Amino acid sequence: MQKKNIVIYAGFIWCMAFAAITFYWASGGMLGVRSLGGVIYEKALSGDENFLSIVRLTGVVKMLGGFFLLLLLRDWPEPMRKGLYYLSLAGGVCLFLYGLANFTTLILDCFAVLNLELEEYSLKWRLLFWEPFWMLGGILFILSAKGFRGK
Repeated sequence: MQKKNIVIYAGFIWCMAFAAITFYWASGGMLGVRSLGGVIYEKALSGDENFLSIVRLTGVVKMLGGFFLLLLLRDWPEPMRKGLYYLSLAGGVCLFLYGLANFTTLILDCFAVLNLELEEYSLKWRLLFWEPFWMLGGILFILSAKGFRGK
């Protein structure tokens, strides 16, 4: 296995792990849901079927992201290669910025600049795990794109 491909596989595993927990929650599993807090936690507790359908859909999107990364393992003609590069780079930037924006708003909540009405338990989990987890995914997509472009 080439060194450049390790980050692609790591991104694939990140996507599949994220999809797995999402499908678990979509099926009614509650382990870890409290760590998300806010409206998401409340909707999960209510068992709202419309909400669970959206959760299932996000699980599918996360899986598709993982399979997309596997496309970077093949050689492609230049136009396709360029498109895959820019899509994976843009996806990585979006994932990273999403996590960073959430992290920033949570920090502002900690300093009472914002009032997000999150309980301390979920605030800590989101600051220490969930938002960095989103940013990690973004980094993996960006590094995958960079390694793919350099092949």
